[in-house]
Amino acid sequence: MGQMRSSLDVVGLERLAARGWRAPEEDHLGEWLLRAAQGFTSRANSALVAGDPGRPLPEAVAAVERWYDERGLRPCALLPGVQSRPADAAFATAGWQRDEPVLVLTAPVTGFPPPPVPIDLRPAPDASWLARYRPGGAPLPPGALEVLTRGEELVFASARPGPTSAEPVAIARGALVDGRLGVTALDVDERYRRQGLATAVMGALVHWAAARGAHEVYLQVTAGNTAARALYRRAGFIEHHRYHYRRRP
Repeated sequence: MGQMRSSLDVVGLERLAARGWRAPEEDHLGEWLLRAAQGFTSRANSALVAGDPGRPLPEAVAAVERWYDERGLRPCALLPGVQSRPADAAFATAGWQRDEPVLVLTAPVTGFPPPPVPIDLRPAPDASWLARYRPGGAPLPPGALEVLTRGEELVFASARPGPTSAEPVAIARGALVDGRLGVTALDVDERYRRQGLATAVMGALVHWAAARGAHEVYLQVTAGNTAARALYRRAGFIEHHRYHYRRRP
């Protein structure tokens, strides 16, 4: 599959990704985006530090802190690319702790082979999809369904081991925004790994998006997830940028 450098810059892609994984509560601090979702996922419960907060950085850090304190959430900031380095220094000065890097990868939608097994695609997650999705191994908390189902054009993919199987063994979520497909919630039952199911559900999402005019797909993966990074590299993804979170101790 051919590689293609995304036409969006770091801030543009992060803001687009925020529209594909939306928190129930959003607010702005200048150009920064504040998000809260009862603690479900770091992305939906962090300040997207992109652009100008409209005030000196130490004051912006304090404002972010107050906003999350008021909601009973641990203050968290997502800091993408080199543009966030001055803000990152301000959060570090305030004692906020840094998490491991996350890679944002992109690929053109062309070149993905059709999935070799049947993939069920639905506009909303059913009970079996939700039962399969357990980030961190825990059942979904309150507020998760609202995050999962907020978006402009969504699709939920499931692969089952047989035609009569009720429970999916591989799932993924796709969100189409402005011609770009965001792939999230990709999960494969450990008993069925290394059988091509992750590639199959991802391919089904890409073909769904291409039929709707998409030209690019993006996803996020932690730097330490070497198995997933190898899978995405084989699928033709290249690194667009990195980000990391900072959290108040």
